[in-house]
Amino acid sequence: MKRLAIIGGVLALLGLGGFLLWKQYWYYLPGIIGNIQHPISANRDIAWSQGPAEAPTGARPPNIIVIVADDLGYNDISINGGGVAGIVQTPNIDAIGRTGVIVDQGYASNATCSPSRAAIMTGRYPTRFGFEFTSAPQAFARYISHADPGSLRQPIFHEERVADVPPRATLGLPPSEVTIAEMLQGQGYHTMLIGKWHLGEVPDMRPEAQGFNESLGIMQGAAMFLPPNDPNVVNARLDFDPIDRFLWANLPYAVDWHGADGDARIRPRGYVTDYFAEEAAAAIEANRNRPFFLYLSFTAAHTPLQATREDYDALAAIPDHTQRVYGAMIRSLDRGVGRVMQALRDNGIDDNTIVIFVSDNGGAWYTGLADINAPFRGWKSTFFEGGVRTPYFVRWPGGLPSGQRIAGPATHMDIFATAAAASGAPTQPQSDGVNLLPFLRGEAQGAPNHRIFWRSGPYRAVRDGDWKLQVSETPDRVWLFNLAQDPTEQHDLSAQEPERVAAMRAMIEAQNAGLARPLWPALIEGPVRIDVPLNAPWTEDQEYIYWSN
Repeated sequence: MKRLAIIGGVLALLGLGGFLLWKQYWYYLPGIIGNIQHPISANRDIAWSQGPAEAPTGARPPNIIVIVADDLGYNDISINGGGVAGIVQTPNIDAIGRTGVIVDQGYASNATCSPSRAAIMTGRYPTRFGFEFTSAPQAFARYISHADPGSLRQPIFHEERVADVPPRATLGLPPSEVTIAEMLQGQGYHTMLIGKWHLGEVPDMRPEAQGFNESLGIMQGAAMFLPPNDPNVVNARLDFDPIDRFLWANLPYAVDWHGADGDARIRPRGYVTDYFAEEAAAAIEANRNRPFFLYLSFTAAHTPLQATREDYDALAAIPDHTQRVYGAMIRSLDRGVGRVMQALRDNGIDDNTIVIFVSDNGGAWYTGLADINAPFRGWKSTFFEGGVRTPYFVRWPGGLPSGQRIAGPATHMDIFATAAAASGAPTQPQSDGVNLLPFLRGEAQGAPNHRIFWRSGPYRAVRDGDWKLQVSETPDRVWLFNLAQDPTEQHDLSAQEPERVAAMRAMIEAQNAGLARPLWPALIEGPVRIDVPLNAPWTEDQEYIYWSN
């Protein structure tokens, strides 16, 4: 009996230990399952499809490259205010604007990753076809909803909606939507994706089913830039951020390749930002003699924060470790853009290539870095200018003036319409975007977009001319700003302008009436403070919104 009691006690302790380990580390499970389901093979050379050996005679439509940065702060670009810590310069990104056209008021079509990319791909409000929230695992929403006990405003997890969420791999861009790649394929372009996709992972939603001849990408929302224990990596873990903890626990160091030689999930070659830039240069060289479309979607500067030791060491003047790693990531992003632009020059196609540079949304509050969206208020996930204002540069030496600026506003959706016009494609009747070419050339006057809408669950906004209204359900309030007089949104005029508030609310309601129901529900509503990052102490007077996802 004594022996049985001892065995029973040991089993109980083992069971308790297992339960405690599960309770602490259960959120590692999605990454473990993912690596089992999709094993990663060794790196291999990428065989980009080769275009003609000689360039055809006569005129040909311009090549089109859309470069998208990830969670890039407005002030991360030195031309916009000084760069990270006032130290990190971005001469290659700046040069796209300085030798092209800068759109002063460039806007993301949503304040988070997936919907804004859906807008770029389709030229439409993603809410028109139900793509309202960012694709993320259920485990992610559940984990971050319970991981911030010190907050004055707690996240809300909607357990009652879990049964209505389809499998994560199916949370993506409906195949019925016409993508920019499909449109350009129809004009004879060879189409390529390099970088982040985040628009669905099942076969009929992957890039190869949505108009891309070849793709070398990250299908999910993020991936590691290097293995965490690589001798060449410098990591900055954000222990205060549950999103960051989930990413470190689950993200792979992997990319998916689809080309003429088949499909493969492989390890990248070195630091991912450099790798994508090197492969973009190779893809450009392979296609120099035929029209091509390249969607180059870098994952910098999205978390996890990882830099190469060389880039980190180059920024010894930045004392804060996290800011230094972040700045080093921006440094590598700029170097990658420079490599792409050099490839255009080396292959003699610079004059006949349109390059558009934007970010998917503003810089994220969860980095803990205070000034990345300066001078604007707000962050990623908010509709304040810091969340939706993005660098927006368009360069085409053979078709646009150099060194010009236009006021805008322009949006992500305009990229589709502009590419269609440049390629000679017929006007897409379902497009919400505007062909920017007449404005960029100075041929059209006025604002390309008079009215712009944003929506994420019960949090909504409209810009009508110079006026911008935001409507929030949690908290129950509105903000009204005159952007012509108050571009950084310091003075809420909603109390002084009740008639304007009512009129602009009516605009939002009219827009909502024509939108689709979300393809999947938001499982979480989380607080985001407007003026401070995640690691700042909470106080009762801080303004905030609840972000739905």
